Amino acid sequence: MKSYSESYKKAGVDITAGYRAVELMKSHIARTETPGVVSGIGGFGGLFRPDIAGMKDPVLVSGTDGVGTKLKLAFLLDKHDTVGIDCVAMCVNDVICCGAKPLFFLDYIACGKNVPEKIAQIVSGVAEGCVRSGSALIGGETAEMPGFYPEEEYDLAGFSVGIVDREKMIDHGKMKEGDAVIALPSSGVHSNGFSLVRRVFDVEKGDLTAPVAELGGKSLGEALLTPTEIYVKPILALLDKVEVHGISHITGGGFYENIPRSIPDGLGARIEKAAVRVLPIFGLISSVGKIPERDMFNTFNMGVGMSVILPKEQTDTALEILRANGADAYVIGSVVKSEDKVVIC
Repeated sequence: MKSYSESYKKAGVDITAGYRAVELMKSHIARTETPGVVSGIGGFGGLFRPDIAGMKDPVLVSGTDGVGTKLKLAFLLDKHDTVGIDCVAMCVNDVICCGAKPLFFLDYIACGKNVPEKIAQIVSGVAEGCVRSGSALIGGETAEMPGFYPEEEYDLAGFSVGIVDREKMIDHGKMKEGDAVIALPSSGVHSNGFSLVRRVFDVEKGDLTAPVAELGGKSLGEALLTPTEIYVKPILALLDKVEVHGISHITGGGFYENIPRSIPDGLGARIEKAAVRVLPIFGLISSVGKIPERDMFNTFNMGVGMSVILPKEQTDTALEILRANGADAYVIGSVVKSEDKVVIC
């Protein structure tokens, strides 16, 4: 007998739509399969067998996050196939800051009405993020919650689990004065600061589709929905060849909140403001919103999605490796003796 409840459907939950959504997302999930996957989707838990060969003391590293109010742009533009990349990126980019390799990912979608085609679009983005990060999508949950969310809206969150040998974890204690601070460019606003972005541009009333000269002809909607860059592959390649003393994922709180998280007491990062390749979207946000420069650097990534601290003498090697793996990295500063963890000058 097929599962079906007319009473539940009258209450706003169509369980058959859930089954249809699962069927539509299967091909996307299949793209993410890696050798460690033990179970397919549909069970009560996702099973994964990690390869710990050669590891002396394997440590699991986890990270969780959501997409935040960037989703409002997806609703307004009716474009749902990229926010899943953001969701994965926000988690795996945190996990690699410890030096860990992401293994698998699970997502959670809560919606007012389960439209199978829309859910499949969302999951296609999640799957793309998993492919880019080398993660397997081994499970998830779609919760239809009528009366809690508007029918056309949803929330999206997830978590990543990675692994690292304890002896290869990033050791901030090795950081010293003179170390180089390297920037890995962001793709745009990523997935932070959108409450401010939405207020600056009044997105619910503004035109998100017209070309904007300051953005090189891109529309505001296109620029803002650009998915978060995923740094897993270039960082893992770097860790294999270079001694890294600190990694920071530049998210909400910008430079002033995130760079200090990888710096021990007594040291600070001296960032050369002129060296930062600020993306046009941030200039537009600042000018339209009349936002002070200090607030911009304390809210947004400003074009730097990740910073890496390493010995100065290994800078050229590091830049070569990162660029060879798709990250157009460059130096933005150095480590100095300081009570202030970040100085932008």
